[in-house]
Amino acid sequence: MQKKHIHTDSAPAAIGTYSQAVQAGGIVYLSGQIPLLPASMTIVSNDMAEQAHQVFKNLSAVAQAAHGSLEDVVKLTIYMTDLGNFAIVNEVMAHYFNEPYPARATVGVSSLPKNAQLEVEAVMILDNQF
Repeated sequence: MQKKHIHTDSAPAAIGTYSQAVQAGGIVYLSGQIPLLPASMTIVSNDMAEQAHQVFKNLSAVAQAAHGSLEDVVKLTIYMTDLGNFAIVNEVMAHYFNEPYPARATVGVSSLPKNAQLEVEAVMILDNQF
């Protein structure tokens, strides 16, 4: 099976041993994004809504680099350090996705890289294969 590694400077560079995304056939696996500003590699702010917006902007940039969009996402996994912010993330997510929404899991975790409050990974299906 062919794999294609996806990279864009419009999203934060990997801070570990991973690719921003990997395409296998028509499936693209987008690595978890935290609320880093791509240019400075710093967290956008401590505000949960701003962090959520930045995470979805980062995911969108990676999706576009793979010749897709967030509309092609079929599954999200959300990691949060405080599940009390669940409603905020839902509200922000509604700005980036239309109904019917992707399948989703939300997991409470004790910590995330760079002290982020939120990380989101995605699976995207593309009709166009490489």
